[in-house]
Amino acid sequence: MNILILGSGGREHALAWAVLQNPKCDRLIVAPGNAGIAQIAECAALDILDGSAVATFADEESVDFVIVGPEAPLAAGVSDALTAAGIAVFGPSAAAAKLEASKAFTKEICAAVNAPTAAYGRFDDLEAARAYLADQPLPIVIKADGLAAGKGVTVAATIEEAEGALTDIFGGVHGKAEVVIEAFLRGEEASFFCLVDGETVLPFGTAQDHKRVGDGDTGPNTGGMGAYSPAPVMTPQVEARALDEIVRPTMIEMVRRGTPMRGVLFVGLMIEDGAPSLVEYNVRFGDPECQCLMMRLGGQVLDLLLACAEGRLDGAQVHWADDHAICIVMAAQGYPGAYAKGTAIGGLDALPADSRNMVFHAGTALADGRMVANGGRVLGVTTRGDDLSDARDRAYAVVDAVDWPEGFCRRDIGWRAL
Repeated sequence: MNILILGSGGREHALAWAVLQNPKCDRLIVAPGNAGIAQIAECAALDILDGSAVATFADEESVDFVIVGPEAPLAAGVSDALTAAGIAVFGPSAAAAKLEASKAFTKEICAAVNAPTAAYGRFDDLEAARAYLADQPLPIVIKADGLAAGKGVTVAATIEEAEGALTDIFGGVHGKAEVVIEAFLRGEEASFFCLVDGETVLPFGTAQDHKRVGDGDTGPNTGGMGAYSPAPVMTPQVEARALDEIVRPTMIEMVRRGTPMRGVLFVGLMIEDGAPSLVEYNVRFGDPECQCLMMRLGGQVLDLLLACAEGRLDGAQVHWADDHAICIVMAAQGYPGAYAKGTAIGGLDALPADSRNMVFHAGTALADGRMVANGGRVLGVTTRGDDLSDARDRAYAVVDAVDWPEGFCRRDIGWRAL
């Protein structure tokens, strides 16, 4: 098969790495890709938000299957354009992508199916949002309603912090000037991934992300500073409750509305005393959770994504090894605030690259033959081990071998489980 992956981050590097291990893959193109991806696949300059351009490119390159990595092309209807052109695609329609593209839409779905989630208010007016906020207990969660690249959520401990988040959102920092204000859920957060081809739901692994920039979960939220899989808090009992009380009712409701979900459903959960509540839905793999899942699953990923795209999940199975994976994100100093681009990264060629150790590139470029940083989150050092402690030790040994003085990472990834 000729396969096209859309995206340019660490998630797409990990997807490309896994897909290439499957003998069904004859040719792999990643658009637009990055400097690390270019070492293993063809990269192509392409506007991945333009469905017509993507469909034309796929036709010209005889692409058999397209895997959409990020959320923005999904919300823009790229999957719809590919489906209309008769090209198999992994990723939901724009209508189904509203589960991620609109926090308010997800809350509406939860209310329709009585799925456990936080109490909330939805506002498109700053003064009305402030008035609601004044009557709510702290801490409080402020969410930009639309897509915000993982950075549109503020957990505010003070009124001043909450009002600052409202001012940013209504000032257009995240584009759409609408907000969802949620009650703060207590417990332990986890990521639960499911493949869905309408009503059929296939559990696809668990992980735990670390959103705060600093050790001990301190500092501002980021796109993710590290993750590990599996998440011990996601016991078989919690997983069963999440499927029965949240995921399956949501999928049935989406079918009832004529907008079935097809693709990966990233279910963000808060778990307290064994009871899961929905924090959010995403309709793509998380980053850096994807790196951990791909490291654990390898080449079978392509077969599973194809089965999902072709409506064959009822006969599919995920084969897990009894192992653990961890991803440590190396970011540019200053992230998630202002940071410098173009700093040189050395030592990468000497690092192991195999089924237990990979450095996935998220924000890199080549300049004068040197690998340089070209983003905030730059590398995802990902390793497998017999247990999480083994995987963590391997990962930090690789991190310490990277020669990048202008980079940093958290040193406590996996602390909740360990």
